[in-house]
Amino acid sequence: MLRNFFIQLSTSESARSFTTHFGPARQLARRFVAGETLDEAVAVVKELNSRGIKAILNHVGESVTTPAEASAAADEFQAILQRIRTEGLDADISLKPSHVGLGFGRDFCFENMAGVVKTARDLGISVEMDIEASPDVDDTLAIYHRLLDTFDCDIRQAIQTYLFRTPADVQKIIEAGGGIRLVKGAYQESPAIAYQRRDEIRQASFRVIEMMLSPEAVAKGAYLALGSHDPVLIEALLRTANRCGLSPEQFEIQMLLGVRRDEQQRLADLGYQVRVYVPFGTAWYPYFMRRLAERPANVFFIGRAFLGA
Repeated sequence: MLRNFFIQLSTSESARSFTTHFGPARQLARRFVAGETLDEAVAVVKELNSRGIKAILNHVGESVTTPAEASAAADEFQAILQRIRTEGLDADISLKPSHVGLGFGRDFCFENMAGVVKTARDLGISVEMDIEASPDVDDTLAIYHRLLDTFDCDIRQAIQTYLFRTPADVQKIIEAGGGIRLVKGAYQESPAIAYQRRDEIRQASFRVIEMMLSPEAVAKGAYLALGSHDPVLIEALLRTANRCGLSPEQFEIQMLLGVRRDEQQRLADLGYQVRVYVPFGTAWYPYFMRRLAERPANVFFIGRAFLGA
């Protein structure tokens, strides 16, 4: 299965070396990655903002090898927050717990996250925590709830709808008055803990949308950002929000840079909150492989270029 193949490639050092030095692959990656520098990412965000589209900035990176690297990554996000304020960007930030030290324990990661969240709160910018593979979900959610208990500001947690545990996790977030970014999930998980078929994942997503937009959840301050390009899920979100009497300011639709660009603009033009995930940085390879896993047809572009077609 091509999806699993690309997910496996995302962890291959030999494939990383080849791809990052192969011109056509780098060219395709630029559709999904804003660039390798913050300046390049800011330019992309400004262009999105000019068209009425919000952004989420993410300095891509995953597992770091030393505590010093994790703390340096947290400092990078502090710089991104300051740049957002200086430039007047309509943008939030998103970061992976593993990038800021989850591998060195919950407390270490929490301290790095807390510094970023405090700055974001002071600047009036929202923070979204990414979610990673299932072994890290418990630690990630524990840190998220600790941050919610510590800071009175907008912190959202990415939640993967394909995991069987998701409804229970979402209910706890609702009770805490938190927000989520609902995504289908981009990691290779066992059928013992995760739905595998598209129709099952859609049905699971429908249930979470209903939970997050219910009057009880909204009254507690819960907030839903749907991270999806699936027109069926987007229509379900809009239909449910309308039925629940919600305004466009009470939810949002998030998409990835370079994916369904016409639809992003159409929804924004209709008055909905559309936010585009804008990753940047030199460590773009694993992120790029997961995008190919979601849309393997993109690999034919690389194949044609490699063959000189």
